[in-house]
Amino acid sequence: MTASTIGTAPLLRASLHHEGRSFLPWIVLPTALAVSSVIAYPLLFPDAAERSAFAATIGSNPALGLIFGPAYDLSTVDGFVAWRSLALGGFVAALAAIFIVVKAARGQEDSGQAELLAAGVLGRAARLSTALIMAGLCSIAVGVVAGLATSLSGGDWESSFLLGFGFTVTGWMFGAVAAVSAQVGSDARAATTIAVSLLGVLFVLRGFLFSVNAPAWTTWINPLGWVQETRPATGDHWWPLLLGVVFVVVVGAAAFVLQSARDFGQGLVPARPGPSRGRVGSPLSLAFRLNRAPIVSWALAFVGLGVVFGYFTRSVRGLLTANPAMAQIFASGAASPADLVSAFVTTILGLVGIIASVAGVQIVNRIRTEELDDRAEAVLATSVSRPSYFGATTGVALVVPAVLVTVAGSVIGIFASTTDLDIGFGDVFVQSIATIPAVWAVVGIAVAVIGARPHMRPAIWLGVLVSFVLTILGPSFKLPEWALGVSPFHHVPDVSAAQPDWWGLCGVGVVVVLLVVLGFAGFRRRDVP
Repeated sequence: MTASTIGTAPLLRASLHHEGRSFLPWIVLPTALAVSSVIAYPLLFPDAAERSAFAATIGSNPALGLIFGPAYDLSTVDGFVAWRSLALGGFVAALAAIFIVVKAARGQEDSGQAELLAAGVLGRAARLSTALIMAGLCSIAVGVVAGLATSLSGGDWESSFLLGFGFTVTGWMFGAVAAVSAQVGSDARAATTIAVSLLGVLFVLRGFLFSVNAPAWTTWINPLGWVQETRPATGDHWWPLLLGVVFVVVVGAAAFVLQSARDFGQGLVPARPGPSRGRVGSPLSLAFRLNRAPIVSWALAFVGLGVVFGYFTRSVRGLLTANPAMAQIFASGAASPADLVSAFVTTILGLVGIIASVAGVQIVNRIRTEELDDRAEAVLATSVSRPSYFGATTGVALVVPAVLVTVAGSVIGIFASTTDLDIGFGDVFVQSIATIPAVWAVVGIAVAVIGARPHMRPAIWLGVLVSFVLTILGPSFKLPEWALGVSPFHHVPDVSAAQPDWWGLCGVGVVVVLLVVLGFAGFRRRDVP
């Protein structure tokens, strides 16, 4: 043990004691994804004909390819599990590693805990070592538990554990990325934004390159592509994981070098000094100021997202007319190719809306963050009332996702208007507007939780999770209508249809109002923080 790592062992034990229970949701999610796939597949597709039709549908769907990646073999349980779980499970493991590393490496500096720890017998590299070991252990737990549970549920042992260790290596890689971003960012929030943004870009790039049939070599320029090339159940290649391990060693070593080059409590990219005199004069201005950086980042991301989905939309007519099974997924009983194209656009904008709701939930979450950091109390000690304080951030959380959906819809509409599709810019734009109430319903759940029951803070993401599962996976898994209806996006009508059904969307609007009112009522009555 070197002098710089002295104290790592006791710090690791204490950190695991206090933070170990927070690993559980990150372990459960990928495991549940894989196990449910093993159990559901033979029940939903019991014969070869149904499996063949399902494989044809999924294999030619660019939107699902963007999310899940290539479907190498959907005729077997293990091939289906690999397609449905490898990319998403790895994404969850990567998020877990990022949050663990940033919280332990930079979050403690921002809160002042690191300074107290440094006053004892603790080497300079001990906290970063602890952060990486914790993320590594969590990733190992994800892989082992997912692999074992999938195997015991009926999956092949080798492909199940290869899938699980794919989760593990993905977590390790982005734990190392987070270790670097923790040295670069001006604070923990900036570090998290850098790491998560890189993860998002690489995730979309991986799916996009596959969906547009890019050359095979492009897979190897993306670390997520290395894990994809393990191909559980359709090759069982273990060696690409070694590339991930090398990546972890190189990037992790770079993190330690960068840590030695920065000042304690500061990032290599320092925060800009504020003005000599404050310029924020209202709760609304404060809400925008606190969320300015993520709003700009999200706006740029949605322009790119609009370009990606717009590209898919240009070729959708031929794709749908050539694949009746896929057409049935998007628009059962559609009378014409134009109806199919319109239904496809509705589904694509639903996915855009789900992603936009993440931005809204993130903004609502800032209310609780400000409370726990003892900043909200100082603001409320002035003439700012609780309703105006809570309402300002809630308003921003509702407006920003609406603008993001509109931006992406406009870009998609521009692509659609330059082709021979039977829908134009106006149709896509109006469809994006119709998607906004569903986005607000997801954000409304976060408003209600933070306002009335802040101790249940993780539940703010429930709407995002449920909407994604039911909207993207529900139709393919033949879920009943009442189950699909739990997602607010299921009630978004196809505005280009002859007689669009607006009643479901009206019901969603009522739910939004009730959730926001509940949040306001709870915030007025509860203690802060």
